[in-house]
Amino acid sequence: MILRRAPRVLSPAAVNQSALDRLLARHAVSGVFVAAHVARIRAARGRRQPPVIGVVDSSGELVGACWAGTNVVPVVLDQTGTDLVADVLARGGPRFASFFGPADPVLGLWERLRDTWPEPFDVRPVQPLLVMDRDPAPELFTGPARDVRWAQDEDFPRVLPAAAAMFTEEVGYSPFTTGAEGYRQRVRSLVRDRRTAVLTDEHGTVIFKADIGSLHGSVCQIQGVWVDPEHRGKGLAVPCMAATVALARQYVPTVSLYVNSFNAPALATYRRVGFRRHGDFATVLL
Repeated sequence: MILRRAPRVLSPAAVNQSALDRLLARHAVSGVFVAAHVARIRAARGRRQPPVIGVVDSSGELVGACWAGTNVVPVVLDQTGTDLVADVLARGGPRFASFFGPADPVLGLWERLRDTWPEPFDVRPVQPLLVMDRDPAPELFTGPARDVRWAQDEDFPRVLPAAAAMFTEEVGYSPFTTGAEGYRQRVRSLVRDRRTAVLTDEHGTVIFKADIGSLHGSVCQIQGVWVDPEHRGKGLAVPCMAATVALARQYVPTVSLYVNSFNAPALATYRRVGFRRHGDFATVLL
């Protein structure tokens, strides 16, 4: 006789490593942020467990997972899993910076928590998740595309203000308001690891940038795409993004990103480069 238990939630320490790896592999595009952070913590070889809450079904199989670190990032959660994880988060209180990831679980978690948590800074319910697993068309590699390159250490003083301008424009406040040193270190590490693509003018000023924010297995996720306001409308976005995809594919075959649904120019740029829709993300900024 096989005894079956109701679906239940697992603490991070109880989540089986191999089972989590299989789940992340099945959701490689949408789960690349979590997969990269799990790998980083494991590589540190300390006693810290990746802060991943698990959900197992009645047979004990891991069917859901949610990162709960500084941010809450579900990998996959059905309605039952969303309820179970929301209960865990509610007990810990509103201590997170944001929720982001696949739209259904993000919005489901927030719906269950919103009545007892402070008002969010912003809610972005539809953010198309786009993916590309081939090089852009050759005709896109013209003009400025030929000069897009990985930033070098000496570019950091000019990359930092460009990155901060992108952040401020995207979320509505400066990254230097809180956690300034941590932000500088993050930007510096992306430059050091050859994960920030830039186009600079004759004076070395950054006029385009994009980062490989997450990288794991065969997938990366591009973030922090920005064109200097003085250079917008000059045809830079498409060739520069095409060049960035080609650079990113030096690391992995599949490139992804997500974008606000109301950002029509960005959506048009990504379609022109060759991205296709893979689903929807959502973000709740706290």
